Amino acid sequence: MAYREIRKDGDEVLRKKSRPVEVIDKKIFTLLDDMADTMYKADGVGLAAPQVGILKRIVVIDVGNGLFEMINPVILEQSGEQDGIEGCLSVPGTSGEVVRPMIVKVKYTDRKGETVVIEAEELFARAVCHELDHLDGILYKDKAHKMYTREELEKMQR
Repeated sequence: MAYREIRKDGDEVLRKKSRPVEVIDKKIFTLLDDMADTMYKADGVGLAAPQVGILKRIVVIDVGNGLFEMINPVILEQSGEQDGIEGCLSVPGTSGEVVRPMIVKVKYTDRKGETVVIEAEELFARAVCHELDHLDGILYKDKAHKMYTREELEKMQR
């Protein structure tokens, strides 16, 4: 188990476009393992490689239905709409309301090199879109139509 430093808003790596993974090797396996460990330790539901300073098209996501490791993910289709509150491990202390698709079909390569196509709905779809945005240098706050501090959000939830 290894934990990596999560880059915070203002770090220029978060605003850069990631490169596709060409070869899935031991370095990629280690990165996937470290990203999952880091995400779980930070109590997150997703983490993209740029958030740990690596400009590769890799994300890990677990919204409660198991860990998904996605290499070179691409959204093939999207439908519906949901408006909800998001936070981000790279933007601590704030949350924002963001409109996302309700359903996304995503294609990616898994750690075995197999091509996988899945349909993600609701929170899982939100997480997929959020993490894939990171791969293009986009933060959720860029798409938020309303932002909240942690204190404002806590008051709303009481």
